[in-house]
Formats: sequence, structure tokens, C-alpha cells
Amino acid sequence: MPSTRRRQVPPVVLHLRRLPNPRFTGLGAGLFATATMLFFAFLDQLLFDGSLFVYGLLFLPVSAVTALWVRTADLVTAPIAVPIAFALGVLPVAGGTDGFGGQVMGLVTTLAVHAGWLYGGTLVAGLIVAVRKVRRMGRRRRTRDAAARRPGAAFPRSRPRG
Repeated sequence: MPSTRRRQVPPVVLHLRRLPNPRFTGLGAGLFATATMLFFAFLDQLLFDGSLFVYGLLFLPVSAVTALWVRTADLVTAPIAVPIAFALGVLPVAGGTDGFGGQVMGLVTTLAVHAGWLYGGTLVAGLIVAVRKVRRMGRRRRTRDAAARRPGAAFPRSRPRG
């Protein structure tokens, strides 16, 4: 017989549950990440003279927040949107010389030299999205199993695949 006792929730989890929990669409998540990274790039340029270490360090939490705040239906977009946000946001701190060609070379060089931050943030977003997806699949399975165990519940008809 299962116990009816509820598990104690740690106080940190209770505090985190009280925080805002927006849900962005895929496009909204990309716009949020890009706008935030542009803001951080200008702030970094102003305060730290364009330190790419600071920019990369700020990219990691932006990646995590973007992956946490994207809608469940749009989970796949978070790991795609955050590298784009990194690349667009790094423009103000990338350096480069005058002219379009110099700016492009500065951007390409910055992306190549600081690819570790780019990969790290993308990995953070991908892991969070994967965990959220696995948890969602588990919840759906539990709901489906509970519905099937109810007396008089009809089994859902299977649809042909193809």
C-alpha cells in the first residue's frame, strides 16, 4: 500500500517556485536571448572595455534562463536560438577594423577564439531542454497509465502510423 505522506520540499525549491515563470514561444525565446546578450555586450563594453571573458560568462546564465523559460511545445528552439544570440550579441565587443570586411573578420575571429563559451552555453541549454523533455514524457506516461487504471476507462484507440 503506497504511503500517503508527502515528501518535504526544500526551502530553496519553494523560493524558486515563487519566482516569475514566463513561457516564451520559440521566436520569443530567441528575441529574449538576443536582446539580453546585446544589452550585456553594451554593458560589458561600457564597464569592462569589451572583455570577452565577461561576455562569455554572462552567456551561460542567459542560455539557462532561455531554456527554462521557453514553452514546452517549443523546447527544440532554445539550443538553436542561444548560439544565434551569442553571435549577434558579440558584435559590439568583437572589435575589428573600419569597414565591413574588418568588422566581419573581427566577428569571425571572436567566434573562433571564444567558441568554448558558445559551445558551453549551447550545451547548458541543450541539457536543460533534454531534462525538461524527459520529465514531460514521464508526466504524460503517468497520466496515461492512471487513466487506463480507472475503472470503466476505455483504452485509447491506436492511430495507424505512416
